[in-house]
Amino acid sequence: MSTEDHQDPASSRAWQLMGAQALVSGHGRIVAEFFDVGRSRTVPWARRPEAAALLVALADPGREFDAVVIGSSERAFYGNQFATMAPLFDHYGVEVWVPELGGAVDPKVGGQEELMILLGILSKREIARARIRTRAAMTVQARDQGRYLGGRPPYGYRLVDAGPHPNRALARRGVCAQTLAVHPECGPVVSWIFAQRLAGHSMARITRALNDASIPCPAAADTARNPHRTGRRWVLHSVRAILANPRYTGRQVWNRQRTDHDLIDPDNTSLGHRDVTRWNTTADWIISTRPAHPALVSEADFVAVQQIRTRPQPVPGRTYPLAGLLCCGVCGRRMESHWVHEHPGYRCRHGHTSASRPDPARTPNAYAREDQVLPRLPALYLRLTGRIDTARPEAPSCGSVSPPTVEQAVAHLRDQEITLVYDPAARTLTSDTPRAERITIG
Repeated sequence: MSTEDHQDPASSRAWQLMGAQALVSGHGRIVAEFFDVGRSRTVPWARRPEAAALLVALADPGREFDAVVIGSSERAFYGNQFATMAPLFDHYGVEVWVPELGGAVDPKVGGQEELMILLGILSKREIARARIRTRAAMTVQARDQGRYLGGRPPYGYRLVDAGPHPNRALARRGVCAQTLAVHPECGPVVSWIFAQRLAGHSMARITRALNDASIPCPAAADTARNPHRTGRRWVLHSVRAILANPRYTGRQVWNRQRTDHDLIDPDNTSLGHRDVTRWNTTADWIISTRPAHPALVSEADFVAVQQIRTRPQPVPGRTYPLAGLLCCGVCGRRMESHWVHEHPGYRCRHGHTSASRPDPARTPNAYAREDQVLPRLPALYLRLTGRIDTARPEAPSCGSVSPPTVEQAVAHLRDQEITLVYDPAARTLTSDTPRAERITIG
C-alpha cells in the first residue's frame, strides 16, 4: 500500500489477505505475510523492505512455504517487474499464485506469462491515468479557483479554514477547505524585506539586519513543518526565496517544482528509479487568474524587485584569466575574482558572506595577486607538458625549449582541467596532477 495518508493500512492489508486466503483455499494455507506500507508499486522489490525480506526468504532452504500468493496483482507487479523476477522464482522452485488466474502462473502454458506482463502494463497505465487526471484537476483548481493545494504555507502566512470542503463527501465529514492568511508576526517581516530590497539594499545586508534584530528565521518560526532545518539564523537563500515567491502578491501559485524519475544506475535498469525534485521554469508555473489570499506586496513592487540585479557586471578593462582555476588550500573552495587597488586578484573568504557579522576567530581571508601568479605560469606549463624535467630543471627533456606565453599556459590549464591549489601560508601554488608541480609566487 503506497498512500498511507489516504488509506487505512489495516483494512488494505485485511482485504488483500482475505483474497490470498480465498485463492489457496483447499490447496494450502498462509504461513507468512509480507506487506509494505508507504512504498510505491513502481519501486523494484529489492527496494521495498517487506518485498526484499521475501526475496531473502526465497533463498532459505528451510523456508516454510513453497508458493508466493499475491493478494493484489497490480500492487505487486509494475511494468515488466514480473518478467524480470520470474527466473528467480523458477530458480528457487517457488510458484506464484495470482487472483486473475485462480492459481499458479505456469510459464509453460501459452498466454499465462503474457497475461502477467499485461497486468504489469495495466498497473503502470493505472498510475499514469491517475497522474494525468490529478495534474489536470490541480491545474484547474489552482488557476481558476485559486485553491490552496497543500504543502507548507510560505513564511509570512498561516493556514485558516475557508468553509466546507468542495468535495461533498469530505464536507459531510466536517472537513474544511483551507486558505492562506497573513501571520501577525511574520507577515510584516516579509513586507519589510520587499521594502528594503526596493530601497536598493542588497540581500546580504537585509539578511544581516534580520539576524542583528534577532528575528526568528522561517525554520525557527515554524519548527513543526521544518524539522529538517536547524533554524539558527537567516541565510541568503531564505531571503532570496522570499523575494522570488510570487505567492506574496496574493495569487495562488502551483507547479513551481516537479519530481523527475531518474535511473539509479543506467547500466542496471532493474534497480529502478529515484525521485529527484527540480525547479520548473516560470513558463510552467500555474498562477491563479485572480487574488486568492491577502497580499504582502503589490504586483508592481514584486515585478520591480525581480528586475533588481546585484550580481557584479563585467567592467570594461577588468578581466580575470585565472577565474575558476585557483582553489583555496585551507578550505577547498574555488577562489573568487577580486579587484583591489586597481589590480586583479583572487580571494577566498572560506564560506563567510556579508550576510553575517564577521567572527574575529575565523580563518583570515586568503589573497593571491594576479601579477604575482601570471609571470610564473610559463615555467609551470613547461613542467606540466614534460618539456622540462622537474628533477633537472636546468636541462630540457628533449631539444630546445621555446618560451611559452602566459596565454598558452592558461589555455593548457583550462584544456586539461587542471586546478592550482593555493597555500596562503607558504605562498605556493600546487597543481592537482599526479606529479604535483609547485611554484612559489612570493
